[in-house]
Amino acid sequence: MRRGITATALVAALALAATACGSDDETGSKSSGELSGTVTWWDTSSVGSEDKVFKKLAEGFEKEHPKVDVKYVNVPFGEAQNKFKNAAQAGDGAPDVIRSEVAWTPDFANLGYLAPLDGTAALKNQDDFLKQAVASTKYEDKTYAVPQVIDSMGIFYNKKMFKEAGVEAPASLDDLKTVAKKIKDKTGKTGLYLRGDDPYYFLSFLYGEGGDMVDAGSKSVTIDKPEGVKAFKAVKELVDDGTAKTDASDGWENMMQAFKNGDVAMMINGPWAVADTLTGSQFTDKDNLGVAPVPAGSAAQGAPQGGHNLAVYAGSKNLDASYAFVEYMTSVDSQATAAGELNLLPTRTSAYAKKEAVDSEIVGFFKPVVETAVERPWIPEGGSLFEPLRIEYTKVLTGQTTPEKAAKATGDSYRKLLKDWK
Repeated sequence: MRRGITATALVAALALAATACGSDDETGSKSSGELSGTVTWWDTSSVGSEDKVFKKLAEGFEKEHPKVDVKYVNVPFGEAQNKFKNAAQAGDGAPDVIRSEVAWTPDFANLGYLAPLDGTAALKNQDDFLKQAVASTKYEDKTYAVPQVIDSMGIFYNKKMFKEAGVEAPASLDDLKTVAKKIKDKTGKTGLYLRGDDPYYFLSFLYGEGGDMVDAGSKSVTIDKPEGVKAFKAVKELVDDGTAKTDASDGWENMMQAFKNGDVAMMINGPWAVADTLTGSQFTDKDNLGVAPVPAGSAAQGAPQGGHNLAVYAGSKNLDASYAFVEYMTSVDSQATAAGELNLLPTRTSAYAKKEAVDSEIVGFFKPVVETAVERPWIPEGGSLFEPLRIEYTKVLTGQTTPEKAAKATGDSYRKLLKDWK
């Protein structure tokens, strides 16, 4: 893909500035063999649960490198992508290291905002990383990030409510409807909370009908094919027949509160939601939380591959310390800590043998799910595919458009975004 002239010039200027400033205290130096200076890290993890653990890990890096000051900044996930782009383009205010959602990495790399990591200290023991986790870190045969966590999605359910209704985890959408009806009849509660303001939660249904957003190999848009229309119809039916309740805004908060308080029996979510879920009144006994694969559609069963990478800003004034910080935060021990305290899935094969990962039932459940998860298109525009889909997905669920019109409108938007794609 083409790379903007402005972005290229900017990175070159920043690189020169970093070289010129390489000896001041803020920049840091390794001339004595010891890392020093400041590393600003933008963490995009959940406030109140994940952030505490990652901040503590960052403090561990400071203990190993007492002359390095890690400036920890938690940036709301929904704001981070554009905030980083704006800062990098302006050449002012970008962090040394950013926790990048997997789809952001090729986007940032294409713009020239990330430092290549091949041959640096950031990529220690590369062969230990899961192949599917590494895929999102590459762009034009270079490595621009290191995978920190990998994830996918499953259906979370309230075991006590299921027992009261005499049902088991649904294996298909037909099962889901049957289970939801029995739960309603026995408990008066709605079966599923279907998040309606985030299209990521739609992908399992799209894959379940045999569809996808695009086919990167053939450079063709596929969201508006019959499989895409069927997926829109499938989610609409769940709302129309009372299997699920949904929303058009504040979806995360509404979904989490409804599930944690016992207003619904199920939600579709990922390992990142476990720590928050266990704070709910329904899950003071953590064994009440059940997790199963997402229900299959008419064609297949599948959930999207997600996760987060750590990337280094191309204009960083402290590259050596930034590389070392990324290596530390993606090390086996750091990933084991995240698995044990947050139930997050490691990206290193050897981390799964650590006690913290072995003892986590959630990690144990999601590992095979991740291994069979559907890879998203690792293209620079990958993250931009979601906004057109979000608009139409929400409109379908709230009755503002039809599945056919939604699929066509999304496809039209994709072809405008993806030049020369079919």
